[in-house]
Amino acid sequence: MAGDDAMLTTPLTPLHQELGARMVPFAGYSMPVQYPAGIKQEHLHTRKAAGLFDVSHMGQVWLTGNNVDEALEKLVPADIVGLPVGRQRYALLTSESGGILDDLMISRHEDGFYLVVNAACRDADIAHLRAGLGDSVTLTEMTDRALIALQGPKAESVLAELQPKVAEMTFMDNWQLSLMGEPAIISRSGYTGEDGYEISVPASIAEDLVRRLLQAEDVEAVGLGARDSLRLEAGLCLYGHDIDTETTPVEANLIWAIGKARRADGERPGGFPGAERILEQIAQKSAARKRVGLTGQGKAPVREGALLYRVGGETPVGTVTSGNFAPSVEAPVAMAYVDRELAEPGTELEADVRGKRRPMTVAKMPFLRPGYQR
Repeated sequence: MAGDDAMLTTPLTPLHQELGARMVPFAGYSMPVQYPAGIKQEHLHTRKAAGLFDVSHMGQVWLTGNNVDEALEKLVPADIVGLPVGRQRYALLTSESGGILDDLMISRHEDGFYLVVNAACRDADIAHLRAGLGDSVTLTEMTDRALIALQGPKAESVLAELQPKVAEMTFMDNWQLSLMGEPAIISRSGYTGEDGYEISVPASIAEDLVRRLLQAEDVEAVGLGARDSLRLEAGLCLYGHDIDTETTPVEANLIWAIGKARRADGERPGGFPGAERILEQIAQKSAARKRVGLTGQGKAPVREGALLYRVGGETPVGTVTSGNFAPSVEAPVAMAYVDRELAEPGTELEADVRGKRRPMTVAKMPFLRPGYQR
């Protein structure tokens, strides 16, 4: 729904305000960036217990029709035909030039396919899907639902109080269950590197559900600020920053998102936009740059846009795309694109921060061990 200032709101906006959230514009929505506890406390609480996030700004889409899997596979390099019922897969919408239009989640159910797309790309994604899927597929935008994420090591015990079956789920399961007497779509996944769930429910019960979850001692409300630092520690891309239309999946170090069946030697090679360039980059190892992790020293973060140099060098060799101080790592961390020959972990670089050089070291991602329930 739209607010008085034309900013969109979610079904949970009144509750955020009641909880003392600081609201900011994000992807056209008024969203909570933090609550009174502060970003660092919200981040650390999610790592040790359970953080509750409103992600209702994300786009939710339902697909039905004949051969939906085959139609959808023509738009993404993921293996959709081989996706089992009740399972979810990370996917990329690619352009004819091999760039990334968006990243999304796709799950198969007995009665259709459920997709979650990024808020900032939602309208463009839906138009792209409608044009590419053809008349045999019916696309329904699920505008009457909220999306909530419950993330952290205590997420299972809390949510299982309301729906015991969630304890049987493993990482990337996506099931249709009931919550508070209403139909829910629940995935065991998230954007924090922790075990947890993303929960789609009718907007009419969203506030009651969140209030119920917040009654648990282990659950605290968490805003966009901690969501960003959590996903960065987990090495997860933010669209429009770490991946975009000028970046291929190979450059982005997302080759794992290209299904084995879709690769040059697979059962169903290619057949998706940009396949020629993407598969050539895999085969020839010809991508000139690569997304890497970086760790720094001290407390001050190296932010997006900082140029990277060889130690003592004068010519830029890369650019930071996300950067922050990582509370769980207790060090500045960043993601960046660097020249391919500099992408090996342990490579020493320097970042230009307001005219001063800061030492940075190429590091493996994620920056901390994931807590996924496999």
